[in-house]
Amino acid sequence: MALYLLFESSSGYALFQAQGLDEIGQNTEAVRNSVSDLNRFGKVVQLTAFQPFESAIDGLNQCNSVSEGLMTDELRSFLELNLPKVKEGKKAKFSLGVAEPKLGSHISESTKIPCQSGEFVLELLRGVRLHFDKFIKDLKSGDLEKAQLGLAHSYSRAKVKFNVNRVDNMVIQAIFLLDTLDKDINSFSMRVREWYSWHFPELVKIVNDNYLYARVAKLIDDKSKLSEEHVPSLTEILGDEDKAKEVVEAGKASMGQDLTPVDLINVQLFAQRVMDLAEYRKNLYDYLVTKMNDIAPNLASLIGEVVGARLISHAGSLTNLAKCPSSTLQILGAEKALFRALKTRGNTPKYGLIFHSSFIGRASAKNKGRMARYLANKCSIASRIDCFAERGSTVFGEKLREQVEERLDFYDKGVAPRKNIDVMKSAIESTQSKDMEMEEVQPDEASAKKSKKKKSKTEDAPADGGASEDAKSEKKKKKKEKRKMEQEVDHEEGKTNGVNEDVAEQDGAAKKKKKKSKDEEVATDETKKKKKKKKTQE
Repeated sequence: MALYLLFESSSGYALFQAQGLDEIGQNTEAVRNSVSDLNRFGKVVQLTAFQPFESAIDGLNQCNSVSEGLMTDELRSFLELNLPKVKEGKKAKFSLGVAEPKLGSHISESTKIPCQSGEFVLELLRGVRLHFDKFIKDLKSGDLEKAQLGLAHSYSRAKVKFNVNRVDNMVIQAIFLLDTLDKDINSFSMRVREWYSWHFPELVKIVNDNYLYARVAKLIDDKSKLSEEHVPSLTEILGDEDKAKEVVEAGKASMGQDLTPVDLINVQLFAQRVMDLAEYRKNLYDYLVTKMNDIAPNLASLIGEVVGARLISHAGSLTNLAKCPSSTLQILGAEKALFRALKTRGNTPKYGLIFHSSFIGRASAKNKGRMARYLANKCSIASRIDCFAERGSTVFGEKLREQVEERLDFYDKGVAPRKNIDVMKSAIESTQSKDMEMEEVQPDEASAKKSKKKKSKTEDAPADGGASEDAKSEKKKKKKEKRKMEQEVDHEEGKTNGVNEDVAEQDGAAKKKKKKSKDEEVATDETKKKKKKKKTQE
């Protein structure tokens, strides 16, 4: 059986025929040794056809389709033209060697050409790739490298290009940064506490919060200068006057050692840095909340912004999270515990990142696993709605949250929850009503904008425009007067025409009367003559 090799290069498609190969004695090591020698390899593999790409864009499209395992129309026509034709009802006496198994399966399904891809075919294609520039005569030195570089740049640019639908990358980066900031702020604030405690050790027991401690340390600076004047400023920071007075009294009777001004300046600078980091962390959290409300509003309203962002970042993207079944989503983040349990044949974990949700904390110990399973189910539904819905809304997330609340009541009090069909029907109805309201509001806004534009045009008309408006009104008046004059003239002409027509009709009637009188006179004369003749005859 003959073996053909399909090679997809950066400059075009090439088809090679491998001759003198035994099917039984296909030894990959022998091929691997003969690949380096062109004289030996050239006798076995020969070029049968080559079809270059029309342009760089065409090459990029072909490369994308090959990487996805799809056969384009150009590749199909190339194979049908250059491979031997197979008669209907008979098996092919050749096979096509392909590097990508997905592409080979697609070719065999659509064209019924038998394809194979294995170690032997890959070694032959490696030799073709090594000596490809020598197989094609018209190819100049350096052309293939330029084509490879250009195609590689365009292919990577197309893959890395910013996609509007992949804004979840920003959420992933934000949640990673938020976690690292929490760790850094915690370690830095502990360093501030330890450093300033050498000077004022009693302050640690009075102020527990790290951010407030850094602010108080920056305000106090030197404990020996503490007095009653500092009480109002301390109450602003701590929010409690008694604590502020306690800090002042502790500063007067403090057991800490004195620090030099240079050391105190360094402590103050470091405390300011910790305060800046804490403020930046708050701003980053607000940014994460707004991003999550834009990207995954239903997931955020169901489980919270931070937990939802952690699920998205652990899955890799919102689409990957939407593809996950609820059983995978339930233990997402507890992979080590899962594989350890499978290895030791122990109990598998009941929850992963989803444990940080408030619902599982509120559930009783015996119902935590059931609650995690139910919450994972609802989270998978919410993520799929957020990923594949055309318009983002929080309606489904709120309804799913209500269902989780009802399930908690069912576990604790035994109150029967609503059915999922009824809840989804109500959610769909509410979304449809919102869409109808939006459609009604949009034409009203458009009409209001038009009226505003008209008003603005009339208001923004310059003062000199009064004269032009007067001139326009005068022209209109003149035009109206001309029209009236023309109408009057037409009316008078119509009247005169009517009078003339009446006179003509009267003249015609008089002429007819005259003709009738003449005819009557002639008739009377003839009757008189006849009577005279009769009398003479008698």
